[in-house]
Amino acid sequence: MHVDKQLAVFLENRPGALAAMCETLAEANINLLALTVSDTVDHAVIRLVTDKPDEALHLLGDAGMLVVESDVLFVEVRNQPGTLGRVAHKLAQHNINIEYAYCTTMPDAECGALVLRIHDPQKALEILQD
Repeated sequence: MHVDKQLAVFLENRPGALAAMCETLAEANINLLALTVSDTVDHAVIRLVTDKPDEALHLLGDAGMLVVESDVLFVEVRNQPGTLGRVAHKLAQHNINIEYAYCTTMPDAECGALVLRIHDPQKALEILQD
């Protein structure tokens, strides 16, 4: 569990835009650790965590993409019913709101990855480590 940098990339909502962004990162040997895509009428918001966030930020910005950086809490969790609920409950007990979250795991995996956007991820980290 750690605080990490998330990049929000605003792309035109059209075929090939996501592919071009991913190719730009791959050519620089930057690995995607987490990703979610939200669409709107005319653009898509790609939220991603990479193994080289500073390099990715500059690379995508230099490629003409609008990129916004924020801190998120990156958590390895057990792949079992109720895990997210327990995390959310513990944070709620300390009046910490989860603004948004995304996660993934394979069905037979023991653990998964959870990305939480929280106003104060460092405080949330301390609470969840107890």
